Amino acid sequence: MQRDADHRDAEQALRKAGWTACGAGDWAIALRSPDGTAVARISPFDPAGPYTAALYREAAHTRQVPELFAHRRLTGGGDLQIMEWLQPVPEREAVAFLAAIARRDPEVAELVDAVRRVHERAQSELPWLGLKFDDNPENVMRAADGRLVAADLLGPDGPKLYAADPDLIVAWIPEDERRFMTEIPLTATGPWTPEVREAMRAGLAAADARKPSA
Repeated sequence: MQRDADHRDAEQALRKAGWTACGAGDWAIALRSPDGTAVARISPFDPAGPYTAALYREAAHTRQVPELFAHRRLTGGGDLQIMEWLQPVPEREAVAFLAAIARRDPEVAELVDAVRRVHERAQSELPWLGLKFDDNPENVMRAADGRLVAADLLGPDGPKLYAADPDLIVAWIPEDERRFMTEIPLTATGPWTPEVREAMRAGLAAADARKPSA
């Protein structure tokens, strides 16, 4: 991929290399590698992506987060993560694992400490992001070696961000970091109609026009 690749370029490059679609959520789509051992998470817009990647790296020694093979920011505010392939687990296992995290049980204490460090950093650097602990059981999965891992433990407050006044969004996020803000899949909580997407784009464009020059 070129240095200025966006989410479309990333998807196209991986599909040409034999990666195939395997899922989609609110923020991203997923492609599986030809050998089945890796998955690519491609988001058009994800300001939380660097913090998720940081958590995977800082908590890697716990073996309780996905193994991250690569992370790259994409043009326009997108995010690409390539990590190990994971399988879903029964809900009771996921709930029990998340409960252990909430209690900071000894076996997950180092993971919890890493989550707290990354969360504090995000709150300091991007307070508008509203990064929060995501206790969705679907985020707990099983790796090929059998261990339980927690993916996407930290997530942005999407509804609050997308409902914010366009003038605030423009003040918070540079234009080149929100170019594809209206192109996230929104598969889980959608649908997001073309009319609503266009209205948001128009609102942001008007806010950009009102923004005082630097």
